[in-house]
Amino acid sequence: MIQLSAISRVFTMGDQEVRALNHIDLTITAGEYVSVMGPSGSGKSTLLNIVGLLDQPDSGTYLLENRDVTALSESEQARVRRERIGFIFQSFHLISRLTAAENIELPLILEGLSVAERQARVKAVLDQTGLADRANHRPAELSGGQRQRVAIARATILNPAVLLADEPTGNLDHKTGAEVVALLEKLHHAGTTVIVVTHDRELGGRAHRRIQMRDGEIVEDER
Repeated sequence: MIQLSAISRVFTMGDQEVRALNHIDLTITAGEYVSVMGPSGSGKSTLLNIVGLLDQPDSGTYLLENRDVTALSESEQARVRRERIGFIFQSFHLISRLTAAENIELPLILEGLSVAERQARVKAVLDQTGLADRANHRPAELSGGQRQRVAIARATILNPAVLLADEPTGNLDHKTGAEVVALLEKLHHAGTTVIVVTHDRELGGRAHRRIQMRDGEIVEDER
């Protein structure tokens, strides 16, 4: 489903070049649950950004569902990103002036779905994530765990092929983080490919496949 071949990414900092990714080869099949771990600066977030089409490699090819997405235009990449990839971030990235339901509904509006279909889908996902009683609350009125559940609901409302989570429990206490992990694993069991970037060895260890990165390279790939 995901195939990276000789992917490199170089950043220029002053008069120095920093090789964030160094000829990465990686294949992830549909339905896998993968964690990507490593120290700060190891390249794991850069890798996630390239898989999520938020950044472009300087060299190499990236096939998503057998399609060379590195060759697509920006507008075509944006469409693939919207329809096939879900994102979860440590800081939630919710729109503060919108309610929980409105935040979840946003991808459906961008996709051009009818009002009736949007309402039906939002209601279903609110029920699935235990947020039905928080539908009309804005982010500032929600706990951290509730905000992350809204973010997960928004990320999965279009049934993406792959769900990318960047430190999804980083801003949560242990109990709330465990609830978020349980929700991610429920989505995985339902067939979603899940890739989690984390510093948390306990969270990373729960994945069925564990990738360790260092200095822009994959140094361990354990199943």
